[in-house]
Amino acid sequence: MQLVDIGANLTHESFRHDFAEVLARAAAQGVTRMVVTGASREGSEQALALAHAHPGVLWATAGVHPHHAIDYDEATDARLRELARLPAVRAVGETGLDYHRNYSPREVQLRVFEQQLAIAAELGKPLFLHQRDAHADFLPLLRRYRDHVPAAVVHCFTDTREALHDYLALGCHIGITGWICDERRGTHLREFVREIPADRLLLETDAPYLLPRTVRPQPSHRRNEPMYLKHICEEVARDRGEPVDVTAANSTAAAVAFFGL
Repeated sequence: MQLVDIGANLTHESFRHDFAEVLARAAAQGVTRMVVTGASREGSEQALALAHAHPGVLWATAGVHPHHAIDYDEATDARLRELARLPAVRAVGETGLDYHRNYSPREVQLRVFEQQLAIAAELGKPLFLHQRDAHADFLPLLRRYRDHVPAAVVHCFTDTREALHDYLALGCHIGITGWICDERRGTHLREFVREIPADRLLLETDAPYLLPRTVRPQPSHRRNEPMYLKHICEEVARDRGEPVDVTAANSTAAAVAFFGL
């Protein structure tokens, strides 16, 4: 079984002390390729550095998460354009809207999201998207740019069946994380994850966040890491009513095609 983790925050400080071991544990579970999420200007630079240090294993995205939209300036915009042109950077993002936390004012989030949509459209790069509690504003902006980008993935999808089908209607890919394993807030995903076409289902850990609650034994440190993608794949396969090897093969093929790995 070979798997691709399409969203891992491997620049997080919690990975600094055992990074080589994290990659080794992932490989031992069949997770041989990972896309490192860039969620700020600095984080995008760090993601690129990791991708350059581990060619053929790691790739990067470059973008500014809505939490950090307040820090987006002309210099950031110019640098993201430079980063997005580099071969190791395979998507623009993580970008989008987050009205759950509102760490940045909504009007700032909207402006910065559209600026990054424009970068992806101008450079012909896929989009790595974040949306939480903001579907009503997110969808019209995405719809405006969707035909101008080669592909888009709604990363860490946690929304409703209706939102899912809105994104599928736009030809978007859907990223599923260990959120689906959370009996407190992810059970609705189990009900309709089978409705995602096999060629548009992508799997991710969002490590070090969202450790699957169904992993046994639970690690004492509570840190998620790419090795647990196999567990997520097994859970998704069960909910889709298909063999785990089928889910793995299809999601891997979809990730390879989406990111051009």
